[in-house]
Amino acid sequence: MEKVDRGELIKAEKKYQMMIEKRNELNEIARVLREERKLLVERKKQLLEEMKKAKELRDKTVQEMKKHKEMRNKLQQEAKRLIEERRKNRKLMIKSLPLRVEELKADIQMLEYRQETTPLTKEEEDRIIEEIRKKREEYERLKKELEKQEAIEIKLSEAEKAIDELFKRANQEHEMVVKLYEESQKYHEKYIKLVHEVAALINEIKKKQEEFLEVKKQADEYHRKAVEMRTKIISIRKELRGKIDEAKKAIEEINVKAKQALFDEKKLEELAEKAIENLKKGGKISIGL
Repeated sequence: MEKVDRGELIKAEKKYQMMIEKRNELNEIARVLREERKLLVERKKQLLEEMKKAKELRDKTVQEMKKHKEMRNKLQQEAKRLIEERRKNRKLMIKSLPLRVEELKADIQMLEYRQETTPLTKEEEDRIIEEIRKKREEYERLKKELEKQEAIEIKLSEAEKAIDELFKRANQEHEMVVKLYEESQKYHEKYIKLVHEVAALINEIKKKQEEFLEVKKQADEYHRKAVEMRTKIISIRKELRGKIDEAKKAIEEINVKAKQALFDEKKLEELAEKAIENLKKGGKISIGL
């Protein structure tokens, strides 16, 4: 029975050692998975920081672009207003007015020259004087109109320059709008790329966590079984120790009885005879166990 118990003990100790090794192996795998997950989490933090910066730069660029866009639109609107004003002023212009003023001036000069150098009757002279008066009135009136028109022409010329300048500035603002839009698109594309990378990392982190939990669960199961096996080993050892103690106790009782027998003559004779027989058979003499 003792041999069977010792065999069971050896078998149990081997199983226990195997379970401990397997538990340690799984715990090491779990540790590696935990470290890998930690690195992924750190990488995610870095990407989130890059995302934040890309978003801030994109939003800042968009805001700057909006300012230039508003300025471009304002300049274009002002240019359109001046164009409309120029159109209205041009309607007031009379292209033939300068020529008509010159014609009147020439007619007046010719009539005055005729009056001064040509012999005229009283009726003819009165008629020429009246004609000069009417033409001079028309001349003065058209001359004032011409002066107004010349002022309008100056205004139109200034408007042309102002319109050209407004469109020039509007084009510059538009170029800034295009430049900033392209820049904002680059930041936006980087932001979207980082969003996808973070999403992929989150899935990978989740997968690593699931793997870690599964391996840790297996390690804990082996640990539980190892604890049970250790309890069993302790029980077997205790049982074996009890049997050994019982055997020792039995041997001690036999030795006590043998020592008591030494004082019994009959027993002494029996022991002597047994000793002699034992010597004859080539054995040794022993008075104790």
